[in-house]
Amino acid sequence: MIRDGYLARWLGREFEAAPGADGEIRLYAAEPTDGFEELRPGRYRRVVPAFEVEQLRYVRTTCTWRGERFVVVGEHEGWLRVEYAGGRSPVAEGLGLERVDQGVWQSWAPQAEIEDLREEFA
Repeated sequence: MIRDGYLARWLGREFEAAPGADGEIRLYAAEPTDGFEELRPGRYRRVVPAFEVEQLRYVRTTCTWRGERFVVVGEHEGWLRVEYAGGRSPVAEGLGLERVDQGVWQSWAPQAEIEDLREEFA
């Protein structure tokens, strides 16, 4: 599973999360969970005070492709959407990456070519 975003530990369980400026944390679950409201099928939310959260951290999935470091930003049917993390435009251009914004280079990579796929926590 490719993850990129906040995770919160609340009552001993890990949830996708979104911290708010209001001192609250929005927790998200994929299945009905006590006290969570259904936003749409397969997506449930509960808002809790930040002090109730045992741990809040950011996770992203990284990899190596064609000898360079990338952040994985999506996946679809055996392909990974990767964003170049090297910060060097000539290298990105040499890899044939698509420029999606100033200094942001991405591509679809066959999952079979991906190496060192791992999660990093901040």
